[in-house]
Amino acid sequence: MGGETIPQSWRGVLEPVMTAPAARQLDAWLRAEEAAGKTIYPPRGSRLRALELTPLESVRVVILGQDPYHGPGQAMGLSFAVPSGAALPPSLVNIYKELESDLGIVRPAIGDLSGWARQGVLLLNASLTVEDGKAGSHAGQGWDALTDACVAAVAARAEPSVFILWGAHAQAKAARIAALQGDTRHLVIRSPHPSPLSAYRGFFGSRPFSQTNAFLAEHGRGTIDWRLAPPDATESA
Repeated sequence: MGGETIPQSWRGVLEPVMTAPAARQLDAWLRAEEAAGKTIYPPRGSRLRALELTPLESVRVVILGQDPYHGPGQAMGLSFAVPSGAALPPSLVNIYKELESDLGIVRPAIGDLSGWARQGVLLLNASLTVEDGKAGSHAGQGWDALTDACVAAVAARAEPSVFILWGAHAQAKAARIAALQGDTRHLVIRSPHPSPLSAYRGFFGSRPFSQTNAFLAEHGRGTIDWRLAPPDATESA
């Protein structure tokens, strides 16, 4: 789907999606868009980065976004994240503000959230590609079948997990996943989106990070270290 290779741990869950006609249609459509000279983010080879860094059996938290950033040098296959060295987008700045308010963690200087992903935080967007400069441009083209299947697979597991749903779009997507309905095994955290347009309507003060760690600890699943360091940082003595 989309010309990407599904990581091994997710193949059993996603095989039915991959063999459906919609997957072939999506792949053909993306290739046609690229052949027409359109720039698509993130580049091929990184569109399933979230699944690569967070195997299904390791998922403890799902943070659901809408689609990748649509500016050059931003999208890296993880929702809300940007590569180290890239300017922090406003939504991520607000996420870091809430992180500091919630847990007292000094706001990170980098936007690469790979450190979260490697601890079991699935940073998943509903659509995994977008056209340069056109937010939401790939919605409805077929990615939802794959990302819905990912969310449903996490919800179906016996291990309690946390679903962090920021904004109406994320909440509407999760509402379509039957396994989430009335399932008290999991914690579902809903709040407005961290965008500057909505963060002051209830995102700030929602304390998603402390809520997540309290729930995970209560259910014997450890906690997430929400601090971030540059990928090449070395431990200090």
